Amino acid sequence: MVLQRGGEELMLEKTANRFTIRPSRQLSSAQLSQITWGVWRQTVPQAQLEIFTTAPAQLEMAMEQARADGRVAFASHAYQLQNHPSTFVYLGDEITIQFATWVDGNKINAIASMHNLTQQQPVLGLTNTFVFLVTKQAIENPIKITNQLQRLPEVLAAEPNILIQQEPHYKPSDSLYTQQWYLNNNGGHQLGVSSHISVEGAWDITRGVRSVVVAVVDDSFDLNHPDFQGNGKVVAPRDLKENDFLPLPKEKESSHGTACAGLAVAEENGQGIVGVAPGCALMPIRTTGFLDDKSIELIFDWAIAKGASVISCSWSASSVKFPLSLRQNAAITRAATQGRNGKGCVIVFAAGNANRPVNGVVNEQNWPKNIVNGNTTWLNGFAVHPDVIAVAASTSLNKKAAYSNWGENISVCAPSNNASPAMWFQEVGFVQSQPAIASRLYGLGMLTTDQIGAAGYHPGNFTNNFGGTSSATPIVAGVAALVLSANPNLTAKQVKRILEETADKIVDYDPDPQLGMRGGTYNQNGHSIWFGYGKVNAAKAVQAGRNLQTANASISNQIQGQNDNALAIPDYNLQGVKSAIAINETVSVADIQVSVNITHDFLGDLEIYLIAPNNQQVLLQNRTLGRRTKLQTTYTMRSHPVLKQLLSVSTRGRWQLKIIDYSPQDIGKLNRWSLVINY
Repeated sequence: MVLQRGGEELMLEKTANRFTIRPSRQLSSAQLSQITWGVWRQTVPQAQLEIFTTAPAQLEMAMEQARADGRVAFASHAYQLQNHPSTFVYLGDEITIQFATWVDGNKINAIASMHNLTQQQPVLGLTNTFVFLVTKQAIENPIKITNQLQRLPEVLAAEPNILIQQEPHYKPSDSLYTQQWYLNNNGGHQLGVSSHISVEGAWDITRGVRSVVVAVVDDSFDLNHPDFQGNGKVVAPRDLKENDFLPLPKEKESSHGTACAGLAVAEENGQGIVGVAPGCALMPIRTTGFLDDKSIELIFDWAIAKGASVISCSWSASSVKFPLSLRQNAAITRAATQGRNGKGCVIVFAAGNANRPVNGVVNEQNWPKNIVNGNTTWLNGFAVHPDVIAVAASTSLNKKAAYSNWGENISVCAPSNNASPAMWFQEVGFVQSQPAIASRLYGLGMLTTDQIGAAGYHPGNFTNNFGGTSSATPIVAGVAALVLSANPNLTAKQVKRILEETADKIVDYDPDPQLGMRGGTYNQNGHSIWFGYGKVNAAKAVQAGRNLQTANASISNQIQGQNDNALAIPDYNLQGVKSAIAINETVSVADIQVSVNITHDFLGDLEIYLIAPNNQQVLLQNRTLGRRTKLQTTYTMRSHPVLKQLLSVSTRGRWQLKIIDYSPQDIGKLNRWSLVINY
């Protein structure tokens, strides 16, 4: 059955075990539950519908019994969208009809009477468009009535009012997920609007695949944690400190790597937290703790050799100025260009937590023991590498995290906690940078995995106060992993560009509480020294990655044909006119696009069909274009799912565009049309 909707046609199929009724009087839930000809499931209050199920073999009999029941005013099949069997469509009792401007009230009343409709109200903003109620005297359901109305020359469009249950974005069942504000939130205490990364929209497309491996490079990993369990979850672990393959923490030490890994890829298992890319695999790499040339080569060469897709590094050198050596620079470049079979590993580095530029000069004063003093050049060689995504931190209030390093080399930011700047120096230990911040710092901490039991940051399996650019970085790594899960053909450079182009432009007009500077707005190139190109948006990034896959697919394995011969469309001729494109290649259709260019005095008169070489006919355009006079559009399988009927059809032969004018007076012509077939 065809459903007219928004100028398109959707194919519906009857459900095998579900139907609806509209009671003639109000029935309580107890009364509905006692009905014997079906099992009551749910009420649709705005349409006064009750949903029932029954065994497939009993469906028609149950509906007959319902219609014969004096308590039932109306009974109807429930439907499903073709190719989307989980989407149920229920029929209300309203129909919207848009009439041509020349149709007067008498004619409208006559058409309504013919189909047992009563006029309810006009549709604001649409000329000569009204809502009608389907009366009890109607012998057909609203979909069939609208399809009949659509054939009338007086009717530009007719749509039934259908009901589809609202479906929220995918939400995992993990017990602590609701506390992971940085993934998705609806506001609340210390939560700014859209301070999250919109991950649920990305999860509607993919939650990650095991073939995409996130290498987290850090101090250690509690691989016994429940959130790192699962078939194929952990691959190619490496401990460069102990020179073995068990990068586990010592009994009494904290495990920074456990927290970072959880943010990126914690498994969706119904308990604990969930990572940004829960379906992806984890490659835990424990560092030696010292950043010499050899250790950096070992890290990145291992990641390349073992198939890492994304490399997440929440660390830097404990030095104010640290340019990379030739070997270190080359090791990162090698991974970024030769990893993933030449497509490159996506490499993500933390910007740092000193509230200093990743590359720049600051006149330093009042540091403890004057360890840093005067005009000082700051340089994080890892973050400024051109093949790296340097990550800054934003807060739960969409502000700059007070500690977050900044500069022209920042690529994007991601949510994290808020705290005072600090840096580790071997000489004096962990010190507070000066001048101190007197004002209170607002923002929530990050909930993530911790070592099992009493060890670690918190006496439990999770910690709720993780933070720094250390936690922002695996968030970005997880988003990159989702993008590659949606489109594994992307290069590392393409992923970086996608993350930057789809980022949310959060703004912070306040001065930095420590340095007094402002950097929370964007220049003409769309870059902010505090936030880079913005806060990562997982939903937008994954969608962009998938769209790029579609665009790339249209370039290879493609057949194109075009007919530029203009052709007059005969007025009010039900035979119509046909224009042909010959295809000589014999392959099967995997995707198809049809572009048309038509001028006509009243496009609402026309129906447009595509006819395949096997004479299979598909309706591309029904009579919903109204008073428009020019049509220049492309019909795709995405915009017009009816084209999926042509999947696997042989391409060889004559493809024809057929146009029928169903109403007198107005004339026009087909200027040109083209065909693109992917196989």
